[in-house]
Amino acid sequence: MRQLLRAVPSTLWKRNHPTTGNTHSRLVLSSSLTTTPATTTTTPATTTCRWLSSSSDDDSNKNNNNNNNHNNNNNEKTMSAATIIPGSTGSAYGSLGDTYPQQLYNAPATAWQAERNADVQRVTQNAMIYELTQQQASTIQNVVPWFLEHMPASYFRQVPEQFRMDHIKAIASIRDANMDLYLNLKSHSHDGRVIYTFIRPGTQPGTLLSMVDELPFDEEKPLSRLHAFSALDDSMSLNMFVYGNKQFHEARPIDSPAMHDILELAAQVQAGTSSTNIAPNPIFEQDALLQYLQKCSDNYLNIISRMPTRFLQQRLLFEQVSGTEGCEVSIEDAAHEGKKHYWVDVAVANTIPQVALQHTCRLLYVQNFDVKRARLDVIDDGDNGSVTLLRLLVEQPDEAGMDTEHLCQEIKRSKWLDNTTMDLIFDTYPWLGVKRGEIITGMCSLMHSIFAKENPLVYSKGNIMEMMTHRRTIAHASKIADLFLDRFHPDETQRCSDDVALAARIQEIQTGIESDVENSVKIQLLNKMLDIVKHTYKTNVYMQNRYALGFRLDPSIMEPNPTEDKIYEEVPYGILFVHGRRFNGYHVRFRDIARGGMRLVTPATVEQYALESARQFDEAYGLAFAQQLKNKDIPEGGSKAVCLIDTNNLNLTAHSKNFVMRKSVKAFTDTVLDLVVDTEETRTNIVDYWGKKEVLYLGPDEQVIPEDINWIIQQAGRRGYATPAAFMSSKPKAGINHKEFGVTSEGVNVYLDVALRRTLGIDPTKDSFSVKLTGGPDGDVGGNEIKILIREYGECVKILGVADHSGCAEDPNGLDHAELVRLVDEVLPIANFNAKKLSEEGDLHLVDSEQGVKARNSMHNRIVADAFLPCGGRPNTIDISNYKQFLIPGTGKPSSRLIVEGANLFTTEAARKALYEDAGVVIVKDSSANKGGVITSSYEIISAMLLSEETFYANKKQIVEEVLSKLRNLAKLEAELLFREGDVYGAPLPEVSKIISNSINTATDALSAALDTLSEDDRDQLLPLFRAHLPKTIADLAFDEVEQKVPEQYIKNAIASSLASKMVYKEGTKFIDAQPKEKLASVALKYIRKEKEVALLMDSLRDVDMPDEKKQEILRLLDAGGARTALNFA
Repeated sequence: MRQLLRAVPSTLWKRNHPTTGNTHSRLVLSSSLTTTPATTTTTPATTTCRWLSSSSDDDSNKNNNNNNNHNNNNNEKTMSAATIIPGSTGSAYGSLGDTYPQQLYNAPATAWQAERNADVQRVTQNAMIYELTQQQASTIQNVVPWFLEHMPASYFRQVPEQFRMDHIKAIASIRDANMDLYLNLKSHSHDGRVIYTFIRPGTQPGTLLSMVDELPFDEEKPLSRLHAFSALDDSMSLNMFVYGNKQFHEARPIDSPAMHDILELAAQVQAGTSSTNIAPNPIFEQDALLQYLQKCSDNYLNIISRMPTRFLQQRLLFEQVSGTEGCEVSIEDAAHEGKKHYWVDVAVANTIPQVALQHTCRLLYVQNFDVKRARLDVIDDGDNGSVTLLRLLVEQPDEAGMDTEHLCQEIKRSKWLDNTTMDLIFDTYPWLGVKRGEIITGMCSLMHSIFAKENPLVYSKGNIMEMMTHRRTIAHASKIADLFLDRFHPDETQRCSDDVALAARIQEIQTGIESDVENSVKIQLLNKMLDIVKHTYKTNVYMQNRYALGFRLDPSIMEPNPTEDKIYEEVPYGILFVHGRRFNGYHVRFRDIARGGMRLVTPATVEQYALESARQFDEAYGLAFAQQLKNKDIPEGGSKAVCLIDTNNLNLTAHSKNFVMRKSVKAFTDTVLDLVVDTEETRTNIVDYWGKKEVLYLGPDEQVIPEDINWIIQQAGRRGYATPAAFMSSKPKAGINHKEFGVTSEGVNVYLDVALRRTLGIDPTKDSFSVKLTGGPDGDVGGNEIKILIREYGECVKILGVADHSGCAEDPNGLDHAELVRLVDEVLPIANFNAKKLSEEGDLHLVDSEQGVKARNSMHNRIVADAFLPCGGRPNTIDISNYKQFLIPGTGKPSSRLIVEGANLFTTEAARKALYEDAGVVIVKDSSANKGGVITSSYEIISAMLLSEETFYANKKQIVEEVLSKLRNLAKLEAELLFREGDVYGAPLPEVSKIISNSINTATDALSAALDTLSEDDRDQLLPLFRAHLPKTIADLAFDEVEQKVPEQYIKNAIASSLASKMVYKEGTKFIDAQPKEKLASVALKYIRKEKEVALLMDSLRDVDMPDEKKQEILRLLDAGGARTALNFA
């Protein structure tokens, strides 16, 4: 009897199921089964219903006594079993159709028992047991033959016996209860894995998708396997989802039958004697295949080994995506399974298996495919991560033909589609298709950046998306997407590239908009979408394996109203916009060859994300423009990439957030490579209306980690970038890590040193002075600046306050130097400062309280110090609305008379001007103060071009010392000029800084253009300038290979920037401004010749017999103005 009762699972696991129109009762069950290969045990759990269970005679007697006493006390009547036992009244629906006698409502909880006679109770109990036993036995007799006949053979091969028995018992229980077949069973394997079994009636399209949507998400035990089955009579779907991975460490024996069959077929393939259509491949060699087999789970091998051909096919798919972030799909006819049946095999690298399954099922459902069977496995890929293998048997119910290529591409794209795009093309407008859906959502995100500055509420991303996908506008948006696709179609016969034809198409669409759309904002947005079509130079929309959608834009598109006053100070050279899954990214550059950092922005809340989204492009523009100003000493122009990543609405743990960030970095940078590399693949699939080679280099910025750097360099190599090692700076081994060597801080401190002497009359090596800084001891610029201050000035410097993301430490007597250095060395934030090291007047504020947050946010304003060093913090922290908080209350005097900007854009331009005019604050602008980082990255780029990784690493110590020496020298030259020119112009230093940068950049551009007109001999005479630009060790090792390894334009830019900065630092900006633009290049070339003549003259004077003091004075005068004076005699 107990064996039969165990057919009813002992725990209840309820989940809501989408309404299907069936109004029958449903019972959703779960059995908590701890399963071993030999036994199955049941673990009871608290439930919301009471299950029948047998009890011992002692328990029954005890209940009898209690009930007799209770019944005697209440003098209640005895009721017959026929009125108590559900279903015994003869109603077609059991007791569910009866009207209960009134006394039933007043009956005790054990009213089914006899009230006075224990014998009657025992008879009643036995009668109930007999009736239930007969009913269940009858049901099981019907269920078992049906189950064995109609479940597919693959079910019995793949599912262990104990699980099959559980399934039969659960199905029989539900059939016996006359309920719909909705079952959710939860089981546990002996090794800790969790198995969810979903059983549903029917096999209609969307059944598997609805189950996947119901699945829990377990980050610690992710989905690792799926077995999906349909009954052969289509009456039932049974799917098993396995969470967690079985650990296996022992090498498998080669002589097992499973291994033998696979190895034998592989040998036949390699020998060319196989009957399959699989081509020979090195991965099928025995040693390589055995190595791969060790990665596979026992369960996978036990199943797949029965089909060696399928195993080799999946091995090929694995190889195609191994070490990448890609997805490969194979579709073959499965006629032996039925008419219009197909096998779909998918291999997805480094994905969340549950997400990959959900996306694939969603796509198949939208395209009306019914998933008949499915299997999912995860194969370890070593250091590369993992590969999810998904195999589905699908049926296409309608009579439409099978477009295999189209379905493959749609499945590939599903990994990288944003949720907004998926909702649009899967739920709202399935007829749109993936490409059009991506184009529309991408353009909506781009328009948000363009218009948000006018009205962030009206032009929020959500509002724009809603307006463009409204039922009255979606048809017009779809036509614009079609025009975009036609304009960039790889097939010239289908391309709309003719200007006349393009104008006609645009006019036709605009006419339809004017006649059909009344809302002025919608009209404005639709017309802007047409502008985007016209102002896009190239796109990767037709790249077969793209990770995101990229646009190479004409920068003028970013002006919301081109006919009105321009918003941006200078038009960038180029803008790349990338729209991807959970991110949007901009890359802005101001010269053809440009370099700048890539930063990741991950707002913590939906509200913060909206704010950052509205200003994303402006941040990228501002940072790139600042980079252009600070790149004046190097061959590369300024650029910046800002990738805004949505990590909200996911209940993300740190691991999941990191996963999304790393995927976004890969998708963004691979899309940038789509748009800049010149390979057969890009020439075939990308139509280029720009027509010029594009060279850009990236560097790490906020939240970019070494893992990202390594992947980007490797991917650049895979994608055919000419100098992949140069594509990303700060490589862990062959790079110069900014934080490790403190390169930015070294430059900042040079400017601080000069400014203290020139502005405050302080000799920091002798006189006591005080500073405050933002950017903690664990940060790049802040931490290194703390160490450099203490290294250079010792006890002369008092660090009165430090603030970072964790809080702030303050002490009017100066924070303990040793404690600060400890935090820097251990990479700890200021919150870890030992409070015992503070004086009585000191304080440590943490951001775990509102008061602590306020103290941290106001530290840079409150503390009075000689100098303020912003070495970290968000852009625009000090702006025109709050700059007065930097002044001492009631006095109008600044809390610091000197600011040296180690962080980019910490202070707005308007705030800088106000602080100078209202309080006389001297500010060394970011584009001057923190240029040491870009100088270092530039040298890293050229070293990657000229030296192998091994050669660089062998000479790294000396190269780094030479780079630091060069950047300190360039910082000293500009700092001295900055204060000299400040005296000349009588202007605030930030304005003088821009004047210097613009002067050098203007001269560089003129010289670079002029170099194109020089003869080869003349250019060769200028090569020594390039050699002088290089660190000595790099020049000694590889200068003779410069012309073979370095792009010609890069060499010209390097010569031009070196000569331009040399002239400006020596002669001043007035000298450059006095030259007619058309003659500037010729003057510069004459200048370099005269400089050589003066150098020879100085060498000859060194041997002249005269008093040394006079000799040195003459040499000093010649060095300072000889070349400039010589020009007047030319």
